[in-house]
Amino acid sequence: MAMLALAGVTTLALRPPPLTDLSDGHRLRKINFFPLWAQGDLVVLTRHAERCDHSTNPCLAQPDGITVKGSRVAEQLGRTFQALGLDQATIYNSPLRRTEQTAAFAFNRAPVAQDWLVNCRKSMLDDVLKHKMDGYNLILVTHSECISEVEKSLNVRAPVTLDYGSSLIVSVNRKDRSATVLGYIDAQDWNTVLAKRP
Repeated sequence: MAMLALAGVTTLALRPPPLTDLSDGHRLRKINFFPLWAQGDLVVLTRHAERCDHSTNPCLAQPDGITVKGSRVAEQLGRTFQALGLDQATIYNSPLRRTEQTAAFAFNRAPVAQDWLVNCRKSMLDDVLKHKMDGYNLILVTHSECISEVEKSLNVRAPVTLDYGSSLIVSVNRKDRSATVLGYIDAQDWNTVLAKRP
């Protein structure tokens, strides 16, 4: 019986930590989100807005793109990033239409497509670190499976797949290039995040 109890405790101890909702409580201050953003030490992996072909909402245009509702969410997301400041930010998206449209509506500029943001199996974290420049936040508009690849690589247990427009926040240490998942922010919670700015 003692062996079974020990095995259970060991299994729990070895499980990856759960993914943290950063819009909840004082978690943003605890992880130093705003100073890390100001220093350009963050990577934000944002899932594209709502897919037209997976929704009953009206399509924006092509069926492989996003919905009208998704375009509004992307615009709101863009206003949030503008409020945080984009002077020290590099923005990329995958070459698929839904991510290109999300990036275009969010950032009001021509999308910069990167193949590695859709072909992300097993190399996603390496590609993220290759493209992260010191002193510049890296914003990636990508897909749920690519975000999951980063979570797996950094041994983080995600309770569910991130919703459309939600973001995984990762910090990158300049000295040793190590990455740490800080948590996630759902698309509708960014206003709450901005309200907590010092």
